[in-house]
Amino acid sequence: MAIADAGLSPKDIDGVIPIGLTGAPAEEFITNFGIDDLRYSALTPMGGASGIAAIQTAMAVIEAGICKHVLIPSGRNVSSGASAGVRIHQMPQFHYITEYEYPLGAIAPAQLYAPMARRHMELYGTSSRQLAEVAVAVRTHALLNDNALMTKPMTIADHQASRMISDPFRLFDCSLESDGGAALIVSAADRARDMRTHPVDVLGIAEGHPDSPSAITHRPDMTRLGLAKAAPVAFEMAGVSHADIDVAEIYDCFTWVVLCQLEDMGFCAKGEGGAFVENGRLSLQGSLPTNTHGGLLSQAHMLGMNHIVELVRQLRHEGGKAQVKDATTGLVTGYGDLGDGAIAIMSRGMR
Repeated sequence: MAIADAGLSPKDIDGVIPIGLTGAPAEEFITNFGIDDLRYSALTPMGGASGIAAIQTAMAVIEAGICKHVLIPSGRNVSSGASAGVRIHQMPQFHYITEYEYPLGAIAPAQLYAPMARRHMELYGTSSRQLAEVAVAVRTHALLNDNALMTKPMTIADHQASRMISDPFRLFDCSLESDGGAALIVSAADRARDMRTHPVDVLGIAEGHPDSPSAITHRPDMTRLGLAKAAPVAFEMAGVSHADIDVAEIYDCFTWVVLCQLEDMGFCAKGEGGAFVENGRLSLQGSLPTNTHGGLLSQAHMLGMNHIVELVRQLRHEGGKAQVKDATTGLVTGYGDLGDGAIAIMSRGMR
């Protein structure tokens, strides 16, 4: 569907960067799509930051003249046992938590990331009700999306009444586990101008990794993510300011991760994220419409690939009921593993 959407055929694809906890090899796509001239393949194992990291890699190989059209596909099949709580421990970087976290029973993502949120609360007074603001905003957007799993309205009271999973994360602070697929094509700008759909340009892109050590609870600052390093690079590359961002698709494995990324990107100072998300700021009517598709919290968990797809749709003005009026510039983030971060700033391109 992504290839057809770009007005291409499978034989036009000469690069593939599969996304997933393991990532299907390029040979799967060569065989199933009949690709005759694949010139490049790679994996970008950064968890939920992998999709944006793959875009960066695709841009590099296109700029180098190696490829013309790079396919970035992803799929999840958690119903067959590939849930994050199981598969996440097959990833090599998670050996960093075996010395201290594992012996205390911290084995699931909610348990691993909860100390970061709790630390933020203790330092800055962030409240669970402020986390609820994030959950309610994205659920409201999901109700406008016919392709969302969560279809019931949510209130702050509903969030506060949901059961505790790993303090301070309640049920509605946690993202979904879901089956699904997503894909996108990255092409050279001159070729994209002639394609069937309206082009979307990548203005700035970067990835960043958290401070050492890799074990979350041993870092000097548990509330600072790799995105804090990547965001300034992407904004400078794009030549835009925070005020230019019309719509944001922010990786939301947990509500607090959204709040923290807003701080690390510079939309507000560290510690002010709780106040920033209040009063409907993230809603379609707010100053920073966020996760207009419902995100990982309420649409589906597609490793952040659904965030990239949604930003492209918003900038094409194909957002349907959740379209941000006259959106021309937006950003999408990814968060992975133990704090890796990635960001892409995109704009509605010119024909």
